[in-house]
Amino acid sequence: MSGIEEEIRHRFFELRDLKYKAFACKLMPTVNPQTVIGVRTPDLRKLARELSKMPEVSEFLKILPHAYYEENNLHGFLIETIRDYDAAVAAVDQFLPYIDNWATCDLISPKIFKKHLPKLYEKIEVWLTSGRTYTVRFGIGMLMSFYLDDDFQPGILKLVASIRSDEYYVNMMIAWFFATALAKQYKATLPYIQEQRLEKWTHNKAIQKAIESYRIGDEAKAYLRTLKVK
Repeated sequence: MSGIEEEIRHRFFELRDLKYKAFACKLMPTVNPQTVIGVRTPDLRKLARELSKMPEVSEFLKILPHAYYEENNLHGFLIETIRDYDAAVAAVDQFLPYIDNWATCDLISPKIFKKHLPKLYEKIEVWLTSGRTYTVRFGIGMLMSFYLDDDFQPGILKLVASIRSDEYYVNMMIAWFFATALAKQYKATLPYIQEQRLEKWTHNKAIQKAIESYRIGDEAKAYLRTLKVK
């Protein structure tokens, strides 16, 4: 074990909260509870900001796979502190094959990506065709984070709708994406629901999530209820 890895684990166990561990494990059925220490997300973010200023942190980012869930999350938060776009993408590419749960996947969102959206879009297309559950989920998450507001292009709806997977965590993210798209780009997104262009389960889950959203009006919600597939 390297010095930086030993130091990080020592800090984790100092911050351990066993009640939080029990809570977190219930939300992540794919994660072995023995790999979860029980460190709260704000504490991990604070530690990432502190460690990002240390030159030794580059050594930690080379240690893959990690043994603990929190080490993976810290890794993700450290990637977010990288200020060079190409370096951030390289770090994400190196890390994605080792992600084994939805929570770690969904927490990574490097701010530097926002400044390079055309290049990022090309990279997302590669992630979406990787065939790896959490790499595909991450790509959909990036589209949801960065391309449904001012930089919206109708083509991203077609891109996500074309994804076919047997993986629950991919299909759930597709549903979440379309629910968010209905909230932000209702007119462009609605035909995908009207024409049933998603798999049945994903279609109904997208409608359910949209109906639960406070960003969609009552009239639209009433109409969406009529579009559920039985």
